[in-house]
Order: sequence, then C-alpha cells, then structure tokens
Amino acid sequence: MPTNTRENGFETLIVDWLVNQNHYEQGNNDDYNQEYAIDETRLFRFLLDTQKPYMDELRILESETEKKKFLDRLSKKLSDSGVVEVLRKGFKYKHRTLEMYMVLPSEGNHDAQILYDKNIFSVTRQLQYSKEYGRLALDLAVFINGLPIMTFELKNQFTKQNVSDAEGQYKKDRSPSELIFSFKRCLVHFAVDDSEIRMCTELKGEKSFFLPFNKGFNDGAGNPPNPGGIKTDYLWKQILTKPELSNILENYAQVIEEKDEDTGKKSYKQIFPRYHQLHVVKALLADAARDGAGHRYLIQHSAGSGKSNSIAWLAHQLVTLKNADGQVFDTIIVVTDRINLDKQIKDTIRQFMQVSSTVGWAKDSGELRQLLDDGKRVIITIVHKFQFILNDISDAYKHKKFAIIIDEAHSSQNGSLSAKMNIVLSGNVYNDGDELEDKINSLIEGKRMAQNASYFAFTATPKNKTLEMFGKTIVDENGNPILNEDGTKKSEPHYVYTMKQAIEEHFILDVLKYYTPYQSYYHIVKTAADDPLFDKKRAQSVLRSYVENQPYAVKEKAGIIVEHFHNSVKSKIGGQGRAMVVTSSIQRAIEYYYAITEALQARRSQYRAIVAFSGDANYNGQTLNEAKINGFPSSQIEKKFKHNPYRILVVADKFQTGYDEPLLHTMYVDKGLADIKAVQTLSRLNRCYSGKNDVFVLDFANDPADIQQAFERYYKTTVLSGETDANKLNDLIDTMEPMQVYTQDQIDTFVGLYLGNAPREELDPIIDVCVEAYKALDLEDQIAFKSSAKTFVRTYNFLSSILPYGSHNWEKLSIFLNLLVAKLPRPQSEEDDVRKIIEDVDLESYRVVAQDTIAIRLADEDAEIDAIPVKTDVGIPVPEMDTLTHIIATFHDIWGNCDWTDEDKIKRQIADLPDIVKNDEAYQNAMRYSDAQNARDESDRAVFEAIMKTMSSGMELYTAFQDDMRNSNNQSFKKWLLDMVFNSTYRPGGDSVHPQV
Repeated sequence: MPTNTRENGFETLIVDWLVNQNHYEQGNNDDYNQEYAIDETRLFRFLLDTQKPYMDELRILESETEKKKFLDRLSKKLSDSGVVEVLRKGFKYKHRTLEMYMVLPSEGNHDAQILYDKNIFSVTRQLQYSKEYGRLALDLAVFINGLPIMTFELKNQFTKQNVSDAEGQYKKDRSPSELIFSFKRCLVHFAVDDSEIRMCTELKGEKSFFLPFNKGFNDGAGNPPNPGGIKTDYLWKQILTKPELSNILENYAQVIEEKDEDTGKKSYKQIFPRYHQLHVVKALLADAARDGAGHRYLIQHSAGSGKSNSIAWLAHQLVTLKNADGQVFDTIIVVTDRINLDKQIKDTIRQFMQVSSTVGWAKDSGELRQLLDDGKRVIITIVHKFQFILNDISDAYKHKKFAIIIDEAHSSQNGSLSAKMNIVLSGNVYNDGDELEDKINSLIEGKRMAQNASYFAFTATPKNKTLEMFGKTIVDENGNPILNEDGTKKSEPHYVYTMKQAIEEHFILDVLKYYTPYQSYYHIVKTAADDPLFDKKRAQSVLRSYVENQPYAVKEKAGIIVEHFHNSVKSKIGGQGRAMVVTSSIQRAIEYYYAITEALQARRSQYRAIVAFSGDANYNGQTLNEAKINGFPSSQIEKKFKHNPYRILVVADKFQTGYDEPLLHTMYVDKGLADIKAVQTLSRLNRCYSGKNDVFVLDFANDPADIQQAFERYYKTTVLSGETDANKLNDLIDTMEPMQVYTQDQIDTFVGLYLGNAPREELDPIIDVCVEAYKALDLEDQIAFKSSAKTFVRTYNFLSSILPYGSHNWEKLSIFLNLLVAKLPRPQSEEDDVRKIIEDVDLESYRVVAQDTIAIRLADEDAEIDAIPVKTDVGIPVPEMDTLTHIIATFHDIWGNCDWTDEDKIKRQIADLPDIVKNDEAYQNAMRYSDAQNARDESDRAVFEAIMKTMSSGMELYTAFQDDMRNSNNQSFKKWLLDMVFNSTYRPGGDSVHPQV
C-alpha cells in the first residue's frame, strides 16, 4: 500500500504518536456525553481512582438522578468559571471540594508523582460533539480527566487544503452554541496543516480571531523545514506531551477579567501562550536555573509580542524557581515605565497564587523596604521612581538574591541608575568611618553589575548601550568570540521575536504600508535694507523652522488634518477611528489644538480634539496647561480619548512611547523623528483590533528615507558592531587637563569632603574657583571643556558597570565633574546669532502638497549598530558665511520649487470670491432660514476662509485683508471687500443673485 497522504492519514499519524509515544488513552464517541461536552467515562474513572471516599460520601453515582445533579452543577461551573479554573482549583460539590486534576510534582516528590500519574490524558478522533446534529464531527479533541482542553481541525496540503481552510471550518461550521465550542468550556482550538498552526481561544463565528502558533522561519512567519518529520510536528511531539501540557495549564493558561471603568461592565479574555512567549519564558527559566544569580539576559521582542504577559509569566515562575543550590531568587523586582503593568501582573499572578501575599507595588523607598521586610516575592515599581527608591535602601539585603526584570530596558538603564541599582543590590556601600581609598573602592565595586542579581531586560528597540550591557557575545560554532579587526567583540540579544515576524503573523500592523509624505513649498522676501551675512548652513534650518511655524502654516496643515480625518479616518475601525498629531513643541501643540478646533467648528463637526503636554506653558500672555485647555484633568486624557466626541489627540513629547490605544488609526507627524524615536512614535499605530485592517501616516516633516533607515535597525535582529573603547576616557582627560580648570589637589580635596558628608560651605568654594577658571577660557575652549566633561561622566557611569577593572582617578574625576558641570554657564557666542535672520525676512507664499502614498519597504537583514560614541574632537565648526540674498535664493531652490501664480492673481482672486461664497453651504442655509445679520456673519466667515486658501499661491491678498489697508479716500479695503461680496450675493430666503463685480 502507498503512503496515506490524505487527511485521515494525517489524523492517524498524530493520534498514533500521542497514544504510543506520549501514553495518551484513545477515547471514542461512546465515552462522550454530548449533553455536557464531557468524556464521562474518564471523568468518573479519575474521580473514583483518586477520591473514592468522597465519591461514596457524596453518592454521586448512586443513581442516574444523583449523577445528573452532579453533571448539571459541574457543567454550570465550567460555563461560569471555565475549564482552566476547574482543573486548577477543583470543584466544590455540596460540602466537599473534588480535585479535578493532580499537579506536576516537584523533583523528588514521590507521592506527588504517583498522584500526577493518575491524571488521564486522552484523545478522541472524529468526535461527534453535537446532540442535535449527531453526524457532525471534529477531527480531534484532547481531554484531561474527561474535561475537554483542546480541539483540532486538520487539513492536508497534499489534498489541496491548508490551515486557512481549517480556520474557515471553525468560523463557518463550528457553532459556539455547541458546549464544546462555547467560551471557557475548552481552552484552545487549533487549526493545523502540515506547514502551519493557528489557534483561537474564543470562537465567535466569522468574528473568531485566530493567531499563529508557529516557530517562525527566517525571522518571519511560518515554520522551518523539519529534517526529522513534518514541519508542525512540534505541536504533538512537544506541546502536547503530558509534562508540557501540564506546565501550560498550571503556569500560563488563564481567563483575564477586564472592567470598563465607566459602565462597570465586565468582559473576559481567555489566554493561551503564543509559541514565542512559551519558548522565551521556558528558556529564561532554564538559563536562570543553570546559571544562578548574577547574570544578564537581553530579550528583543517586538511590539505586539505580548511582552506584558511574558514578563508576568516569567516573574511568577521565577518566584518558585529552584536548582541544586535551592531557591534561585529571593525577590523579583519588575521595573517598568507603564503604570498599568502593575495591575496586569497582579491579574496574571492571581490566577496562580494568593496575590496579596506575593505581589507588592512600591511607590517610594519606604514602601520598598517594607515590602522586602514583609517578604513580598514580586515587587513592581515605575522606572522614574526606582532611582529615588534605591537611594534609601540599606545594605541589609546584600545576602539576598534578586531577579530584576526590566520592561523597555533602553529607557530604564541609563548609566547613573544602573550604577545606583548595582550598589544597592550588592550591598557595596561605604561606611562613614572608612578611609577615602576604601570609600572609592566600595563605589567602584558597587557600580559593577551586582553578583547577587540577575537582569532580564526586555525591549523592542535595543540601543547600543543596552546591547553592550545585557547582550551576549557572538561566538562561532566552537564557542569562541568572533572578534573585529580591532579585537573588540560583537553583541546580540539572547532571544529575539522580530518586528518582521510580528507583522507577518498579524500580531501588529505594518505602520509603513501607507505612508504619505507632504512637501512644503515657501517663498520668502528680504525686508532688510542692507544685505547682512549669516552662516548659510545654519540659516537654512532656521528659515525652514521659521516658515513651518508661522500661524498660517499651522492653520493650513490643521485644515489638511481635519479634512483627511473626516474623509478617511473617522469611518475606520467600524466608525471608531482616531488620530494623533505629533508636534515639535508645546507651543506648536497648543497652536495645532486651537487651529484644529477652529477647523472642526467651521465644518460643524461633531468631533473634538484633546491636547497633551507636560507642565505649564505661556501662550499669548496666558499660562496654560492640559487641564485648562481640555476642560478636564490630565489623568483623564486616555480615558476620554476612547469615547466620543474626542477623536484627535495633539501631543508634544507625550504618548509617543508606551501608549497602547488600538483605536488609533492615523498619525499626522509635524516633528523631526530619528532612530528609536521614529520607531516608537509611529509604532503607536500598530496595535491590532477587530475591524482594524490598515493604518496611515501623513508626515509633514520627515524624509521617508530617514524613516526607513530608523525602522531597519529594529526590523530583524539588532547587533552591536563592537565595544566601547575605555581609552576614550583618557583622551577626554587629555583634552581637559591642559585648560587648567581644575587641579588634582582640588579633585582629591573635594571628593574627600563630599564622601565625608561635609557641609556645602566647604564644597562650593572649590567648585566656584573652577567655574571662574572656566569662564576665563576663550569660547572654543569653553565648548571643548564642557562637552568633554559631560561625555566623560556619561561614559564612565556606563563603563563602570561592565569593565572588569576600576580606576580611583576615574571614579574621583567622575564625582567631581558631575557636580562641576551643573555649575558651568552655557558658552555664549559673540558672533552674530543666525536666528536674527528671521528679523530680516517675511513669508510671501506658502503651499503644502501631498506626495504619492508609498509603502516603505525594509531590508530583510539583521542590522548592525555602532558602539557608544565617545566624541573627543569637540570644537566650534567654522561658519560658512554668505549674504542674505544668496541664502534666500538657495532656500528657494530647495523649498520653493513649485509653480507660483502670475502678477494678476489678486484681481482674479477678488473676482472669484463672490462665486466661492455664494456656494458655501452654511451661507446658503443662513439666507434661507435665518436673519440678515446671521447671513452677513456667514458671508464674512466664508470670505475669510476663501482668502486663507489663496495663501498657497501668495500672501498679498491675505496681507492686504489682515492689515486693512486704506486708499486715498480713506476707505477700508477689508470693509469694501466684505460689503462687495455680501451685497452681490445676498438674497433673503436663498437663491443668491449672480454676483456682479
């Protein structure tokens, strides 16, 4: 007989493996109770085998009536709480709690192993699940102790069907009204073929959402070729083994409750780990058990990878992790920049243990110390609180072992915070009675990565500093480091789930697929009587900033935003689409907010904008903040933005990182973005949501090539090309010492006093003398000294945690310079400030034009980033001076290259105004349904809007209208124009007359 390549052959292959290799039992349809969706035979066999005294006492099997009462209550509990909770926590029936599953034993626990072996894992093929439609059957179902855990629909590419057909079968033919397919009654449903696997935890007909459960191939979707079998056999050979399925059930599977703060309505989500989540958590646990405390691990997991769940699962299991030496860690500290992660971790861990006795939230150092003293096993804190918390912890914990899980490591691992963390956790703090040398030694030793703490650093966008601190050295097949020509090592993350794979697997959306750059064109005129000289390179940047930030330019772009939002965004995501406007400054955000609000009101829009920025700002003589402008507290911005009428969020350095709003569909960018900032900002759009099929970026400020370069760094694996050269510190010292701002005696005296807790009266005089010496330097030396000092402090703080050696001189100089730099005044140039150029020019014309929408394609290759730069060639660049006339001409070559109107444009614009106004819908309605004054108001408004639109081809008409120029008869041009348009178009009741100009 030839090989059975049909679907039933695929089914036989899986079942044979589970039964013969994994020691499952094979069930049949006679064992299955369709009314309750339970393998009744195995359920009662398990209960009688493990808890017969209770079964006898409860008389469950005494009669069919008693058995039905039991099954009715069990069925209700399964529907209410779910199969996961029933298996994990047991089932209360009358006065007894029946265990429905025996947990995995700890190593060496013989009695627990005997109990665990009594669990019945079974698989039934062609399960006839429907009581009403008896012939309906699904391909496979897996049960534990008679309760359904997984269902499977199998397809076979040899018979020209694939995983999409299996998914479609679940959506079209497997009704959620059938008990085995109803929410929470079964843990997960798998669509499987011989190449790919997809899973769904809640069947909802056509709305069922399936996620890939694939390993990934070439850093993308799919599975690699399997030299030992079928591509997808890891599902039954690894995931469905008894120990692994038990591990998932006990440590990962859960039902999450989510509550709407406004309505109080609760919703539930069933969680099953994705393959990459299961892989990374298991791998990190194995690494930690093998290595013990004192190691570092970097995980580059893309946005959309489910990082929060991965962190929660890791934290929960690190609590109980043991190796041959006993408990691996005493305390797990999670450092995050997301406040909501606290609740998420608590909700996750609550599924597995008593959260009140396990998890604590530290808002300050006193709380952290108390939590440690109380024996809390998991402590969560926000990164910006953590550095202050560390200040006040004693050395009482140096004998404890810590696991530090860092969420978004690039933002929480600056040099000074890292050093402070290491000092505290290692307990290497100096005592007041120590000699200066001993204090310095304690500081040097303490700054190194603490040997009693392991670091698990998660990030989607690893910086060079993050890779050098937490990454692993790249080695060859023999385990030897691969060295660069200069002998330095390369570093890479320990585990990677790439942006490429997340996009291809539809965990996140591709934010670069529909990218529309806008090009601005300007025409400026020289107003200066003479022709002054300016640095032409810097002048171009200043001039562009000047024209882009003109009120008219902001209004023009605000109009584009509102028009695009109404035409292309509001109807997205089932009519829930929202947009974000990213601005370059608080001042610009406020201007955009008012311009967008005005544009929304002008078109009678039902929607409103929100502005978000930190602190107070002076705007047109007023002190404003978010709450004053928005009319509600800052704390409510995220909540308000989820509900109408708020649809457009205008931001200045807020909500560009860590903000997760799935309804965000479009981003309008009017701010220069580069590297990580570009990736983080645009990635706010990438969250998936039901009905969210695409996202858009409209960019007024950036070159698509720069955005492409930024994303390519983090599209696949990010590799560090080398190591930071510690000798650069000596180069910086060689730059500073000849300037004689400080002496070694001053450093030694100052550091001795400082570490000895001397009063400030003794410290400041030393620093102040050095400040005066700095002021006496010429401008170029001031710039060189201050730049070198800042670079030294920043670089040393980082290197001190990873170098295998220390230097007393470096440590003391770092302490001294850190405080000196804070007092050094900013170098002031005596040369002509190039910003004065804006006093000598006027904007004459402005136009912003949409370019073709493009899909930015990213290179399918790993990206190398350079080691931390230590700049030693500081100084003042030599300006290249040119006349204002030539600078403007060059500016027009770059930014003014479009067709402007002819000299008769103003006459033509004026002649066109009545026709434009008479067709204005609001003006027509006012004539029909309102009085003359309201009609006049609408006419004047329409005139102003029409004049604003003429500015794209010239500022003359706008300037004349705004300046309200008068002729020789002292007649107001503005009044004449408004009267002319209204008198030539107005007719009470509508049907405006044909204008005669």
